Amino acid sequence: MRQSHSYKLAAIVLLAVFTLAACERQALDLPRKRTAGEIGRKSKNDKIDTIMGKGGLSFGGSKQQLGVGSGGGLNVNSYLWRATLSTIAFMPLTSADPFGGVILTDWYSPPETPGERFKLNVFILGRALRADGIKVTLFRQVQDVTGWRDAAVEENAGRKIEDSILTSARLLRNETRKLK
Repeated sequence: MRQSHSYKLAAIVLLAVFTLAACERQALDLPRKRTAGEIGRKSKNDKIDTIMGKGGLSFGGSKQQLGVGSGGGLNVNSYLWRATLSTIAFMPLTSADPFGGVILTDWYSPPETPGERFKLNVFILGRALRADGIKVTLFRQVQDVTGWRDAAVEENAGRKIEDSILTSARLLRNETRKLK
């Protein structure tokens, strides 16, 4: 009984080794100069092989779907992403997720008003460089004898920051187009 167990175990191990060796051999035969999205395509116009077959469910999209300068590997517009980071560079970042398009800052106190602090939540909503592609939420607190408490924010403050980011993103896009 014990000997038959060891034969079965040896057969399973050999089968696993041969299976892995076959997989490794196939991986070595793939062309090295192609990107992951190009493997299996004969030309640029062929549909991308996806989890659900040709042209099926795709997590990254094709270059035709993404559009020129839309972010490539990012799920958000790269110009909006870079413009946002440069516009709010003076504030400490808590979190920056380029795939979800979320940038969160920590509290920042301007040197001229140390009893006041601000925090931003920035959401980049898509791959297009459009006015409705970004949403900024601004939080403000003031310090009194009991500590920090929430305070009102100027009505259009978030919109002004959005406009500044959009202007910067458009300038980045125009500079990139001039270089091409």
